[in-house]
Amino acid sequence: MLPVSCEAYKLIHEGAIALAQVEADGIRVDRKYLRAEITKVSIDIANAVCRIKEDKIYRLWIRRFGKQANIGSRQQLGKILFEDMGLECCQRTQTGRPAITQETLQDTKLPFVVDYLQYQKLIKVRSTYLYGILREVDPDGFLHPFYNLHIAQTYRSSCDSPNFQNIPVRDEQMMQMVRRAFLPRPGNQLIEVDYSGAEVASATCYHHDPTMVEYIVNPAKDMHRDMSRFCYMLKKSDVDKKIRGCGKGMFVFSQFYGSYYVKNAIALWDAIDELGLCKPDGTSLHKHLRRKGIRERGACTGGEPPAPKTFEAHIKAVEDYFWNDLFPVYAQWKRDWYAEYLRTASFETLTGFRFEGALDRKKVINYPIQGTAFHWLLWSLTQVVNKELAKAKMRTRVAGQIHDSIVSDGPPEERDDYLALMNHIMTKAIRDHWTWIDVPLTIDADVAPVGAPWSEKAKYKME
Repeated sequence: MLPVSCEAYKLIHEGAIALAQVEADGIRVDRKYLRAEITKVSIDIANAVCRIKEDKIYRLWIRRFGKQANIGSRQQLGKILFEDMGLECCQRTQTGRPAITQETLQDTKLPFVVDYLQYQKLIKVRSTYLYGILREVDPDGFLHPFYNLHIAQTYRSSCDSPNFQNIPVRDEQMMQMVRRAFLPRPGNQLIEVDYSGAEVASATCYHHDPTMVEYIVNPAKDMHRDMSRFCYMLKKSDVDKKIRGCGKGMFVFSQFYGSYYVKNAIALWDAIDELGLCKPDGTSLHKHLRRKGIRERGACTGGEPPAPKTFEAHIKAVEDYFWNDLFPVYAQWKRDWYAEYLRTASFETLTGFRFEGALDRKKVINYPIQGTAFHWLLWSLTQVVNKELAKAKMRTRVAGQIHDSIVSDGPPEERDDYLALMNHIMTKAIRDHWTWIDVPLTIDADVAPVGAPWSEKAKYKME
């Protein structure tokens, strides 16, 4: 993997300079909050351990493993649940053994497993996030993560000491707990700007599927809402934010990244209970689907065709519609792109980077899309950090970068001017720089109140 044009080399060179400045500026951390939260989480962990050890399943665990019993071992727990207790496991490894994943454990619906997963989540948030942040804070109360442009195979950035890009987003409790630790400088506010649908737009610059183009250019159309509606057999008016989020993450992007209907069916079905998905009148989506003739999820083993009238069979039909009827040009591009890679053992991104060597089909299709979308953000970051903030004599500074978003720290009187500058760079100037971007780009902004932590950010309407 290497840059094959002067422009590509310049992007990495200037990007490294910009990210070095971001590292030097850093982001302020509330150390007092972190210490208090570590104490609180430690108490919650101790209580979770007590509940676990009082359960009869834990007694089975001790009986089987004795002194070798390890409460941190999911493999040991899997043997208890799926061998000793004989519970059904919905996923198997290539060797035919039960797959001990978050999904298969949650699928048991056992109170003991709920407590166990909560215990593991608390252990992770304490060690990886709370302790991980606190030990890297400098004497002045600032965090200075290292940003790398030479590690990720996709040509995206990576981060370490600590990994500021690894802040949890799927678990609301963990996300808010961690983001609460980050503060603006005194008198300032935190601002987060990100591309809206960057990877969808990036992919479209490669495959030019007319249906996808229409979804991007027509603000009245919403691909994620439509696919959520098809997956759960709903009317447009029945799709709320939570249901749309499931369709977006558990079907649309999952399909784009190479997953298939079996995994989609499991995730979408389980989300109904886990997230309490309902129609506007309060009807559970399980009850709604039963009225539509779907009473079971299906085996979802992937080894044989799904049984008729199951949710699995329905999602397979949605998948067929998605690629064969809705986005056939995109589907053909994937076949052609991979065939060309097999012929040449390489491919190049629109931003001037070449991938070579042994890559599987998912990587061949996903890497150019993910890399290109990140390069849009990196180019925008270099403009604002290396040039525009100083030119405009702004006190706002970029405090962090998270894959498709830029986190900044600035005085409230500069907020609107800063957002106008970011909008110009990220949606207009970039298309003048790279004329092959033939779909419109849009950004979203979240702003926290003055002096408030990152966890209090909210959508901000830009003028």
